[in-house]
Amino acid sequence: MSLTTRAAIARQPHTGWELVDLQLDEPKAHEVRVKFAAAGLCHSDDHITQGDAPVRLPIVGGHEGAGVVESVGPDVRRVQPGDRIVCSYIPACGACRPCSTGHQNMCVKGLNAGTGMFLDGTFRFHLGDEDLGGFCTVGSFSQYAVVSEWACIPLPDDIPFEIGALVGCGVPTGWGSAVYAAGVRAGDTVVIYGAGGVGSNAVQGARYAGAKNVVVVDPVAFKRDMAKVFGATHTFADAKAAHDFVVETTWGQLADHAICTPGVLTAEVVDAAVQVVGKGGKVTVTAVGKLGENAVTVHAGQMIIYQRQVRGALFGDCNPLHDVPKLLGLYRSGDLKLDELITRRYSLDEINQGYRDMTDGKNIRGVLVHEG
Repeated sequence: MSLTTRAAIARQPHTGWELVDLQLDEPKAHEVRVKFAAAGLCHSDDHITQGDAPVRLPIVGGHEGAGVVESVGPDVRRVQPGDRIVCSYIPACGACRPCSTGHQNMCVKGLNAGTGMFLDGTFRFHLGDEDLGGFCTVGSFSQYAVVSEWACIPLPDDIPFEIGALVGCGVPTGWGSAVYAAGVRAGDTVVIYGAGGVGSNAVQGARYAGAKNVVVVDPVAFKRDMAKVFGATHTFADAKAAHDFVVETTWGQLADHAICTPGVLTAEVVDAAVQVVGKGGKVTVTAVGKLGENAVTVHAGQMIIYQRQVRGALFGDCNPLHDVPKLLGLYRSGDLKLDELITRRYSLDEINQGYRDMTDGKNIRGVLVHEG
């Protein structure tokens, strides 16, 4: 039977999140109904309310979530009612071409991320006669949601839900951007632009991979201070100061890697990143920019003369089924700082305040805690 759930939805850009009561259907084949305990306030959801995400509106926000399986539909094998889970915002079916070749971050089951529609062409959230999808077919800004079983990753009993929510997106996206997508090696010099929820984990990944210099560029003093907690060796408020330092500390050889993780990607950030890497250097682009703006516009000569590379990274090149448990293991052993990522917790009613705090630079990561 359907149930009523309280949720935060975006009806249109620039009006923030609106709290409504939705009807939620039962799960169908290979689907799971989840009672969420926590959701991460990721910048990607803010792109929806800013009009910079190409999504179907209205939409239920939230793609970082952890909770308990309330019920399952037919043919579900991965989880059962009562299981604690993390939702991977990109599902991993394990059988499609990307999954079977080690690229679960590009699973074909994730094709409806912007609409929240299920593979049978229907929706599970309803507001009166209107159908709504959950962002990335998750919708963790709702107390309950129906998700694909392929998006479910077991969450061990000793890991808090708030930590579990973060390893569904922000942590692997940042950590993997350094370790997998960039391929940081021991002794490297790495420059990271933007030290929010994703960038802080790029810092941790670069440091864990053995980088000698982990240089952070962020205009917010609080974020620069926190970056040092996560392993940054040097921090700067602007790109020019960082560039000058890199020139000096590498004797003009420049950086091995630049990783772009600002809240909103701009052409200025990408240009700075290209210029700061030296011969054979690599720029990894993780953040997204404003809709309709081209942030990556680099003169070919800059690429060719130093044989630089610019590449995008989705989910940090991570394989959810393998890397989420790995990251939780590193957290358990004290090698990955996750508690320190959570600056403040918010109730569902406080969600707009949470996003104001994020845009004001007050949070590394805010976490929405569902009541009950």
